[in-house]
Amino acid sequence: MYNFRKVNKKKSCIHGISFIFAQRTVNMTILILGSGGREHTFAWKINQSPLCTKLYVAPGNSGTAEIAENVNINVTDFEAVKTLVVNNNIDMVVVGPEDPLVQGVHDFFLNDNELKHVAVIGPEKAAAELEGSKEFAKGFMMRHNIPTAAYKSFDATNVEEGYSFLETLNPPYVLKADGLAAGKGVLILNDLGEAKTELKNMLVNAKFGEASSKVVIEEFLDGIELSCFVLTDGKHYKILPTAKDYKRIGEGDTGLNTGGMGAVSPVPFATPEFLNKIEERIVKPTIEGLQKDNLPYKGFIFIGLIKVGNDPKVIEYNVRMGDPETEVVLPRLKNDLVELFKAVANQTLDKVNIEIDKRAATTIMLVSGGYPESYEKGKEIKGIETIRESIPFHAGATLKDGKIVTSGGRVMAITSYGDTYKEAIKKSYQNIEQLHFDKMYYRKDIGFDL
Repeated sequence: MYNFRKVNKKKSCIHGISFIFAQRTVNMTILILGSGGREHTFAWKINQSPLCTKLYVAPGNSGTAEIAENVNINVTDFEAVKTLVVNNNIDMVVVGPEDPLVQGVHDFFLNDNELKHVAVIGPEKAAAELEGSKEFAKGFMMRHNIPTAAYKSFDATNVEEGYSFLETLNPPYVLKADGLAAGKGVLILNDLGEAKTELKNMLVNAKFGEASSKVVIEEFLDGIELSCFVLTDGKHYKILPTAKDYKRIGEGDTGLNTGGMGAVSPVPFATPEFLNKIEERIVKPTIEGLQKDNLPYKGFIFIGLIKVGNDPKVIEYNVRMGDPETEVVLPRLKNDLVELFKAVANQTLDKVNIEIDKRAATTIMLVSGGYPESYEKGKEIKGIETIRESIPFHAGATLKDGKIVTSGGRVMAITSYGDTYKEAIKKSYQNIEQLHFDKMYYRKDIGFDL
């Protein structure tokens, strides 16, 4: 399947940052599914690997168009994905977003004779329920003694019991839509009456559609949040750099929840002692639990954590990399990402040593005015070519008539390195001053709580 060639050197330059690699002996054609900042970051990292000779992104964005070939197909149209893979002899598929994983894209490949030889980076459908269902994830944590908040789940048939359970809790009240709600299905409310009203809105009035046909109510955990990222081949695991993201639209973590307004890596308060607690109490039981429950998993596990006192507890699992955390985690990873993915596919991850850049990385998300509610699209983005010492990862941005224009709520993530996170943040903000699109908004306080 692979072509072989002599060893030589390859040099790549992206936005003023140069990379030199010794050329290896295997050619691979790779497809990334997705269109956001996470997928542009994957493309940026994979493009540095001498193992990848052709890279496709479906559907991609204006950033991936610069370094790969975009293909305009829907990530959950598995037949269209198959056609692309077969026609282009694709060797590996890296799944960015959660929807295709929860819908079973990995199983689709395994069950198709023309596709089953293709490596898929992402869990099978049964394991993807860790993100697909909050109730499933909670049950998994309880079975395997993984520390998390106390909870109960409810549906439209027992709303009154939900009201009664809320009355037993102290505010604030946490309501979570059981299914996928694009990162917006969690409500944290201080007023009991409002919590009851919103529970009814979710269960009876389908506030989040099918995603809130079941709702998990859990105790509020008071602490500071962080994210742990694990890469597993189903048997072995490697822990990637920690990160902290900022979900609220407003400064001081106020206002509506978003998909993420910025991120910092590493997390300053994550001491070696605390990281050891995360590995022993959460990561190891999670990987062992997947094996005990026969949940096949080859890919990333995002573990949303909260530090309560000096102890970590799990808020949620995601079955893929987070966004915008990817934009600070992958830039700190020194390893060839394709080599890591090959080790995942071959279940030889234990043979790999993870190398981490000691510098901090930060990213600031530029969003459309009005986001996370209604916003306008098609605004021209100016000044990208003037960016120095930062990396602009495109998210909700696309090419139109030769210009880069906005196409989503979260438009672009500006990532920088620094000896400290403060230095990295300063670089990102300096470069943001070079950028402009109509009604552009960003938080000016990323890292304020560190």
